[in-house]
Amino acid sequence: MLSSLELEANSPSYQAAKQNSHSAVDHISAMWQRRQPQEAGGDQPEPPAQPEGWKIHYEKSWLHRHCSSLLHRDKQAQKAGQLFSGLLAMNVVFLGSAFICSMIFNKVAITLGDVWIFLSILKILDLGWIVYYLLFTRRKPHAVLYRDAHAGPVWVKGSLMLFGVCSILLNVFRMGYDIIHLQCKSQLEILFPCIEILFICIQTYFIWHHAKDCTQVQHNLTRCGLMLTMATNLLLWLLAVTNDSVHREIDSELNKLVRAFEGNRTSSCKCPNTTVCKVFQKGYILLYPFNTEYCLISCSMLYVMWKNVGRRIAQHHAARSKPKFEIHGLIFGPLLGTAAVIIGICIFMLYQIQATSSSPSYQVFILYYSYYITLLPLMTIGALAGTIIHGLEERELDTLKNPTRSLDVILLMGAALGQIGISYFSIVAIVAMNPKGLLNSIILAYSVCLIIQHITQNIFIIEGLHRQPLVIGDASSHKQHVVQGSTSSQSPPNEHVITAHSSQEPTPSTAIKEMEAKEEKCEESSSKAYSLEIRQEIRRASQAYVQNWKRKALQEISSFLIMCNIILWIMPSFGAHPEFENGLEKSFYGYSTWFAIVNFGLPLGVFYRMHSVGDLLEVYRSA
Repeated sequence: MLSSLELEANSPSYQAAKQNSHSAVDHISAMWQRRQPQEAGGDQPEPPAQPEGWKIHYEKSWLHRHCSSLLHRDKQAQKAGQLFSGLLAMNVVFLGSAFICSMIFNKVAITLGDVWIFLSILKILDLGWIVYYLLFTRRKPHAVLYRDAHAGPVWVKGSLMLFGVCSILLNVFRMGYDIIHLQCKSQLEILFPCIEILFICIQTYFIWHHAKDCTQVQHNLTRCGLMLTMATNLLLWLLAVTNDSVHREIDSELNKLVRAFEGNRTSSCKCPNTTVCKVFQKGYILLYPFNTEYCLISCSMLYVMWKNVGRRIAQHHAARSKPKFEIHGLIFGPLLGTAAVIIGICIFMLYQIQATSSSPSYQVFILYYSYYITLLPLMTIGALAGTIIHGLEERELDTLKNPTRSLDVILLMGAALGQIGISYFSIVAIVAMNPKGLLNSIILAYSVCLIIQHITQNIFIIEGLHRQPLVIGDASSHKQHVVQGSTSSQSPPNEHVITAHSSQEPTPSTAIKEMEAKEEKCEESSSKAYSLEIRQEIRRASQAYVQNWKRKALQEISSFLIMCNIILWIMPSFGAHPEFENGLEKSFYGYSTWFAIVNFGLPLGVFYRMHSVGDLLEVYRSA
């Protein structure tokens, strides 16, 4: 038996098998040694590198290179499309501005009709793209997979619809006036208001229904169409501002009604029906400011749509719930705001009656500026108080990407430059001339208060827009956790009593004494736990009261500022322009210079008040 085993051990096949087994064991041990340093944190030296042929080069794979560069290519394509469409809009705006400036400074070479022809061509191109988007691009598969919940809020759409209707009525009045004066006007002038009405109707429908779209197909064409439409609205706004400047210049110099759409009409072209002409003139002048507001709102919403082209929105960002708008429980803010609106309307009516007369009285300017000097400090104090409350709150900032909010901040800061610029020019003029007079002192105080109010209100609005809404569920969960902790802290004494009683069997007298002592300890521990729970309940109730007080204070401040901004928007929108009519700054800077300053800043100031109302509504909802 042993000899046979020895023969098998000495056989060549056995030796080969033994050698193979040893090599397999060595291979397994080598693999274990290579794996062990990785698990131990790299304390042992690494094994020698494998030959070059054993490595797998994933970076050389076409599929790997293609998949890794898809995101980079998408970002590059998005940046290239935005750059190209932005350059297109910039060139169109520069060309249109050159036309409008040439019409202002050289009315012989470039007339108002030439500018209208250029703008009509742009409107027809815009309408063609909008119809193509509605009929073809929007109906493609997977064209709109995401919708921006922040874009196109209700107040913006409502303002767009209101100003669009006013712009349509404005063009109707202009058409009526042109038809009455058809014997001394070109027939083409009637065609321009018709194109304008068609453009406003289709553009308003397009923005109203598709402001939230995040288009995923035909990116470049969509971006170029949106930029071209936005450039057209900018040029319409620029033309409206220049025409409005002509209105006020004639009105201030000659003290009579202005007819901005009559062009270079000679004095022989008279209206056959004076009453109808006055109706058309009054309607045109009354509705003219709303046309500028419509162009600015359209530009802002088209810009948001342009930023959303190709944008992919995350699920948690799209599904975020919006706070409800509630007005019950507010007293002081709406009450003070309503009083400010009523007093402002009365002063505005008195100002309009006196300012439109042949010789405006000195007291009406003092009354007008005194109202502003009283109201602006109250608004400043409210904005400062709201900013302090925002600083005391323990809320996280909303850092998610939001083009609508970014645009709101940019428009808020940019539109504020209009009134701030006019105020600084007024300060320099009054200090250089004579700041000791009563009217000059009041205008100086008005300018300083206006600058401070714009700055504080901007800070308050921007802080409120970047705050996340208060989550009420956290307080309830914290309360439940505290209650469970207090009940669990009361259970160990009872368990200790039971285990102690079961483990010992003393005499009845000592057992009674021990039970009484342990009951006293249990009562003390339970009283301590109860007092701790009471303190926690008091602290939680005080925190809830303070949080509710902060929320109510922010809503009161926001409602007051909303009402004040509404009346400060109404007064300059319907013709109250004391900056030009008082004559102080005009005599210092000269007629043309001061008129250019005022007519550039006033439309921005009107837009600022309207935009502040919408942003304050958002701050009120998130309070």
